[in-house]
Amino acid sequence: MRQTAMTQTINSVFLDQEQLYDRDFLLWTEDIARKLRVKDFDHLDLENLTEEIEALGRSQKKELKSRLTTLLEHLLKRLYVEMPQEYNGWERTIREQRRQIFLELTDSPSLKNIWDEAFNLAWQLSLKDVCEEYPNVSFHDVWLFSRDIDSMLEIKFWEIN
Repeated sequence: MRQTAMTQTINSVFLDQEQLYDRDFLLWTEDIARKLRVKDFDHLDLENLTEEIEALGRSQKKELKSRLTTLLEHLLKRLYVEMPQEYNGWERTIREQRRQIFLELTDSPSLKNIWDEAFNLAWQLSLKDVCEEYPNVSFHDVWLFSRDIDSMLEIKFWEIN
């Protein structure tokens, strides 16, 4: 007898937690959420739940570093690359990355605790990328401006000169 998709879904609910996690992640998350809501702590898949929670934290850190890298790349281009026809696009990207970083920091203020680490990594990556993209442009090896969060999210560094 052939099982329908509905029957297969219902049957998968009865798989043990680890099998469910491996076979249907969405269903696993719904099952975990349901168990948490009803305080059924004895039947939680704690191993996979712990891994997923840790992954969420890593994901937020990665997002901050990625956004900061893109921000710095475009700031470097805007500051040092003489291509006025590109300024508007670079400034739009700068505004969007600033907005997204602000939202990330608003949602998770503890990300501010890794700002210096994130900045250092983002600086290395962005400098390497723009140097490869524009080999005839001389970029400074160090960031010459304020690197604190407020400055990075607000100042139009290209207007300082």
